[in-house]
Amino acid sequence: MAQPPALARLAGVTELCPNLNLSTSLPKRTDAVLLGMATINQDEPALVGTVPDLDKAYQKAFGTSIAAMATAMGAGAKEGTVTSLPGVDGTRILVVGLGDADVTPDGVRNAVGSGLRKVAALEDVEGLAVAVSLELSDPELIQAAGEGALLGAYRFSAIKAEADPRAVAAVTLVSPVANAEAKAAVELARVIAEAVCQARNWTNTPPNLLYPETFAEAARAALKEQKVAVEILDEKALEKGGYGGILAVGGGSSRKPRLVRMSYAPRGAKAHLALVGKGITFDSGGLDIKPAGQMAGMKFDMSGAAAVIAAVQAIAAAGLKVKVTAYAAMAENLPSGTSYRSSDVLTMFDGQTVENYNTDAEGRLVMADAIARAGQDQPDLIVDVATLTGACMVALGLRTSGLMTNGEETSDLLLDAAEAAGEDFWELPITEHTRNQIKSTVADMRSGGTSRWGGALVAGAFLERFVPEGIGWAHLDIAGTADNPEEAYGHTPKGGTGVGVRTLVALASQLAEG
Repeated sequence: MAQPPALARLAGVTELCPNLNLSTSLPKRTDAVLLGMATINQDEPALVGTVPDLDKAYQKAFGTSIAAMATAMGAGAKEGTVTSLPGVDGTRILVVGLGDADVTPDGVRNAVGSGLRKVAALEDVEGLAVAVSLELSDPELIQAAGEGALLGAYRFSAIKAEADPRAVAAVTLVSPVANAEAKAAVELARVIAEAVCQARNWTNTPPNLLYPETFAEAARAALKEQKVAVEILDEKALEKGGYGGILAVGGGSSRKPRLVRMSYAPRGAKAHLALVGKGITFDSGGLDIKPAGQMAGMKFDMSGAAAVIAAVQAIAAAGLKVKVTAYAAMAENLPSGTSYRSSDVLTMFDGQTVENYNTDAEGRLVMADAIARAGQDQPDLIVDVATLTGACMVALGLRTSGLMTNGEETSDLLLDAAEAAGEDFWELPITEHTRNQIKSTVADMRSGGTSRWGGALVAGAFLERFVPEGIGWAHLDIAGTADNPEEAYGHTPKGGTGVGVRTLVALASQLAEG
């Protein structure tokens, strides 16, 4: 009997996205075509991307143009709207709202994502060939359309003996241009979307299948085709290396922790970026156990590690000229007779001691070890990504991630990368008052504050203590954005979102360009 789909996904052997192509005309086989509706100078909405041959067939079949039919059926330019029109010659026609004709990359990404989500949700379809025709000629907009299409078409296959059929098999971007820049944009869109979908797959996989050992091996499998060196530290290597935080958090589980180190070092790289991801494959809260209703979603607590591994995959596949050293700290936080306790004093990788205040604040402990280790590589910049605090979710909600840094230049760099990638981040401060909250009378520091207030900031202040002096650092708290428990929107599905991947790739691209 074949491997269940989930195990195949972990091994990195399944195709994650539909094929993505570029063409100046509508392909001969097109099962569905996505057109746009935009307003020009605040006038009535106008149809964008109509293909003459298709419109001719439409007028023959219905006695009216596609544009007239779209208007009659109420298709509008409001962003995110999708209207299905009667099909012709076996081709379904959908119209997506683009807003103003002066579209942004993020607007295009979300509009195309909405359209492809609707196509992928059609019943009793398999292997559809979809064309996206929006008259895009700018490489940045072409890339955004490609990303939106592949991310919108994403579906996490249910874990069954037989895999669910894929609704969308191929996407063609119909553009007036097909020059080298446009083709490069399509290829980059494919690379980035596949990485995001890989991160989504890992975060959606249940914790009985994805745990530190299998997650580490899945990372190795995903990177085997790239020029990335992968080293996996098991519990014995972690003990020898003095990784007190990772060992403490993973000590209560029979599934022992891992630290995955990834190194990508292309010739000509002038900048060195270090990435650190939180990989808690399941978080019960440990001895400070979570209420039952809050535990089911804790399979998403490894989303930071998933984002970092997937970003390395994309950076290497794109051939970006930036050195990247990345760490994914993996552990399962469970209660048992070997669990660590509140009030334990832990000796971390860099020798600092930590008075543990809560076993459900485990993420910062594994991240501290990995950040300290990353500092030994002497990078120019360390960026950590973690589903770290519920406090960040309370502050920023489910669609905006938190950002904390140790310098204005680093902050500007990360916010620029996030904007280019179309991901929402909001900067939060680390103040001296916050830093004082982690003082301890029995160790170098506490892992948390003495009150519940400002919990996201306190966690950031704690992580900051493990960044070597003189190295830029940014902390991305994706606790609210890694999992979308609400209805899908734009190119974002319900469940794992893959947040952070696009921002990290955009950051690496900026560093590569100098």
